[in-house]
Amino acid sequence: MNHPRSVSDIHSVAVLFGGRSGEHDVSLLSARSVIQALTALNYHVYPIGIARDGTWLPGVHPDAMREGIVQVHLPARPERHMLDLAEALLLSEVDVVFPVLHGPYGEDGTVQGLLEMAGLPYVGCGVLASAVAMDKAMAKVLLAAAGLPQVPYLVVRRHRWRQARADVLQEIEGRFGTHRPLFVKPANLGSSVGVSRVDADDDIAAAIDLAAAYDRKVIVEYGVPNAREIEVSVLGNDEPRASVAGEIRPLGEHTFYDYVAKYTDGHSELLVPAPIDEALMNRLREMAVQAFRAIDGSGLARVDFLLDPRTGEVFLNELNTMPGFTHLSMYARLWEAEGMQYTDVVQRLLELAIERHAEKMENRVE
Repeated sequence: MNHPRSVSDIHSVAVLFGGRSGEHDVSLLSARSVIQALTALNYHVYPIGIARDGTWLPGVHPDAMREGIVQVHLPARPERHMLDLAEALLLSEVDVVFPVLHGPYGEDGTVQGLLEMAGLPYVGCGVLASAVAMDKAMAKVLLAAAGLPQVPYLVVRRHRWRQARADVLQEIEGRFGTHRPLFVKPANLGSSVGVSRVDADDDIAAAIDLAAAYDRKVIVEYGVPNAREIEVSVLGNDEPRASVAGEIRPLGEHTFYDYVAKYTDGHSELLVPAPIDEALMNRLREMAVQAFRAIDGSGLARVDFLLDPRTGEVFLNELNTMPGFTHLSMYARLWEAEGMQYTDVVQRLLELAIERHAEKMENRVE
């Protein structure tokens, strides 16, 4: 199969969505917006849904999955799904794959590895960057090596938590003392799924139990009191650029930007650009690019920061290599403030996918 050498050669785009992670529903919303944009750009779209049990559903639109109207096209053997998908994509002569998958089994390098093996151009970060950014514990190591400031944290493994709860609680006390709040989160998940804010000692164990239900590694972090949550979008490959920063302010009873605040209308306020001075704005943009390069990112990422309102200190919180991607999501809103419409961003991501794939094809294989 001859792959496109420029965006003008792209005719057909496969969109992957759904997936086995706790962010399945978020992916359906993102994919719906991506498909609308690709259709408006006159591309032929080949939708491929992935059910919660891992079954691949070629030709199924995200709206049908949201409404429960699906037809299983492939056998329900998980070990066969990837091979069947690769064959389906190659036979259908798809030019580019757009994996609109959030969380494990999609944003973590697994699907990216499949696409690399199939030799298919795809949107977004590669295997390494996707895997590292998904694993917050490993990402923290690379970000620290790059000199980027982060809050104090402790990694708790589920196996040890089950075997020595008292010892782990003692380690937490030794690490954070009486400081509260703490935040407890799964190391490999996003969209604030499984995340708890802990204000009292009695709640720590329950928070770890919740996070450990989603992942074998749990992160306990120092909570910055009344932290302002700032986000920056990054777009590019070897010469990435950062958008203006935006601020998220949870409303009502939400004490942090949790799942409900993110995805329910009226539960958060998005301020674009963030009400900060020019010096801080420039610093955040520089740090976002630095973080993107630290994980060897490509295509896109959203970089999230915490701003201490008391001291003005900035802490890098995390990177998302496939952030929420509806036309109303923060990632798109930040580029809109830079003069790029949603379809412009989608088009640019296709260009970057082709650019990255063409560069990889220059590598010697013998």
